Amino acid sequence: MAVVSFKCPNCDGELVFHPKTQKYKCEYCTSVFSQEELSQLLPEQGRPTQPNNRSPQDGRQEHRPSPAGSPGRQGAAPLSGNAAGRQENPPSSGRAAEEGNVYQCPSCGAQIVTDDTTAASFCYYCHNPVVLSGRVSGEYLPHKIIPFAIDKKEATEKFLDYVHSKKFVPKAFFNKSQIDKISGVYFPYWMVDMDMDGSLQAEGRNVRVWRSGDTEYTETKIYQVERAGELHLEDITKNALKKANCKLSSGVLPYDMAKAQEFHMGYLSGFLAEKRDMEQAELAGEVKAEAKEYGEQLLKGTVHGYSSLSVRDCRLGCRRENWEYVLLPVWTVTYKGRDGNMYYYSMNGQNGAVYGELPIDYKKVWMLSGIIFLIVFLLGLAGGYFL
Repeated sequence: MAVVSFKCPNCDGELVFHPKTQKYKCEYCTSVFSQEELSQLLPEQGRPTQPNNRSPQDGRQEHRPSPAGSPGRQGAAPLSGNAAGRQENPPSSGRAAEEGNVYQCPSCGAQIVTDDTTAASFCYYCHNPVVLSGRVSGEYLPHKIIPFAIDKKEATEKFLDYVHSKKFVPKAFFNKSQIDKISGVYFPYWMVDMDMDGSLQAEGRNVRVWRSGDTEYTETKIYQVERAGELHLEDITKNALKKANCKLSSGVLPYDMAKAQEFHMGYLSGFLAEKRDMEQAELAGEVKAEAKEYGEQLLKGTVHGYSSLSVRDCRLGCRRENWEYVLLPVWTVTYKGRDGNMYYYSMNGQNGAVYGELPIDYKKVWMLSGIIFLIVFLLGLAGGYFL
């Protein structure tokens, strides 16, 4: 597997993607390049060739129901060979490399150790950002990516604002070493669009109550309601990484997919990234259940004028599915509390939406409770309540 390091065309320094400018910046000569400029200067430093099997209407790959376990993108061409302006080195040879996922840094030659799903990382010695190209090519080539729009400085400020708003968070959560742990990670997701035929049968009720003298009357009218039509569902999003905390990965949703870009490996430079280890067959049941729920809500939303509505039968048939493999940006911090539990803070790297599972310092809770009790007790004494 090739280890790719993106190099500056001017000085051969490391190029890193900057969320604020949405451009690549050289950390040495401070040169700045847009994706278009970089593609012109280094034409082979773009994305790998992919098969032309996408739907002409929406630019997405169309999938009919497929055999269980079949990958989402078979037949994609492998990454091309060495390109001008980047360095690639094969992984260390031997059994240790195969079992330990050991690769060689293209800048300093040090070993880079990763787990099975890591797609982008850093060299522990020279801190050079690297991309493991084999994990973002072929059948694992993402259809699209949403680049980070929030940089580390802004993410840290939002993290501190969020934590400071929580009164009972341990002090250790505020220290510099904890703040420095904040990491920008591209998480893998499957996003599904569906065209469906739906029909709904329900019972609508209108209830009218009135009084005449001492008598109360209730009138109930019952109606048979039917709805049928074609439904289109977009961007049903499912986490595609087994080891990801489900609350963390779903808590930062949704993203504005209208701002998604065609995938380029350069977007990963300077960030961590994971590749999927969950295929469509594993998620098909969840997707269909969610589509059925959304579809029923859409059909029910067309019914008006009744005081209550009871669904008797709802049938939905899928005519077409489009599955997209996408990488989405997340800023995340993990913290191991004194209780031994792991806590997570995550933030949508596009719009700043925050999800957090933060620890509680019970000493602060008891201290505040004691202060409140003391104040109430003293006020009671002053008012003669306890005398």
